[in-house]
Amino acid sequence: MVLRRSAREWLYDVAVTAAAALLSFLLVLGARSDPDPDPALSTDLAFGGAALTLLFLLRRRRPLLVWAVLMAGQLFSTSAMGPLGLTLFTIAVHRSWWVAVTVAGVEATFITLAFTASTWRSEREYWETLAVFLLGIAVLVAAGMLVRSRRQLIDSWKERALQAEMQHQMRVEEARHLERERIAREMHDVLAHRISLLAVHAGALEFGEGATERQREAAGVIRRCAYEAMEDLREVIGVLRDDGADAEQPQPTLTDVPALVEESRRAGTPITFDDRVTDPESVPTSVGRHAFRVVQEGLTNARKHAPGCRVRVRLAAAESGLAIEIVNPLPAGRAATALPGAGAGLIGLRERAELVGGRLEHGRTPEDAFVLRAWLPLPSR
Repeated sequence: MVLRRSAREWLYDVAVTAAAALLSFLLVLGARSDPDPDPALSTDLAFGGAALTLLFLLRRRRPLLVWAVLMAGQLFSTSAMGPLGLTLFTIAVHRSWWVAVTVAGVEATFITLAFTASTWRSEREYWETLAVFLLGIAVLVAAGMLVRSRRQLIDSWKERALQAEMQHQMRVEEARHLERERIAREMHDVLAHRISLLAVHAGALEFGEGATERQREAAGVIRRCAYEAMEDLREVIGVLRDDGADAEQPQPTLTDVPALVEESRRAGTPITFDDRVTDPESVPTSVGRHAFRVVQEGLTNARKHAPGCRVRVRLAAAESGLAIEIVNPLPAGRAATALPGAGAGLIGLRERAELVGGRLEHGRTPEDAFVLRAWLPLPSR
């Protein structure tokens, strides 16, 4: 476990051990100055060296065990009292206050009894020596408690700083969310105004006196699409609201594809619809919804990039899956009424197809046509 210490812990342990060695040196020096010193100096120093090694290796993990061993060792070695004092300091740092006070009381009692049983030249010397040792015990315990309190204070500051940082991040995320919601609402207001103007003008064209029947139908489609776009915007804002309102609407399925094709025809797009799905209601809702979006995006791209050109839509169901093909000829030049686009629709379609285990392909054919093909797996019956 010694190898797991950090560099700072190594330096701290070396400093504590050096302080214990210095204290032992002073105690041994004082004992040797006595008129009748203990002649076994080498044995004393051997015990002291073992005590220093034990202090350096185990004082962090087993300070109470080290203290108990050194309490017995001080009976045979004066130099062991230095590591014993620093072990008491370690207990005050790493253990609770009542453990430190209890250990200090036991050690003070032991020293008092040992000094009382010893022979002294005078009573004054006895009391002065006892006072010095008891004061040293009190200073070591107080210093250890002070270090422990300082560490706890720093830890509490770090925890408060971490909590403050987390709260700051939460406030930033909340502010970002509110800003996005505000921007979405502003976009809703702007788009709602423009779409409402589009619906008003389409309604005026639909019910105007000089419009032909085909123009009326096209204007009606535009007006209804504008109304649906307003509803979609309202749903988006409903999702962003905090009132928890459920803005979810029924999703289209494969049975809605014929209506989608007919709506595009009324808008002026000539379409050849080859529907070979005999039982569209048996197609799962998830697959049918993705198929509807594929056809919808294909017809939208055809209106944008090849307005007025005939579009061929083909649906075919087999045991393995549902095949979708949308083909439209490419115009000789860029369409004058082509709407802006970023290609995100096809990317979204590919993600939809891959989501259910299908695939999507699109590109230009040798016949100068644009083809969009999708294959969606059907569950085996």
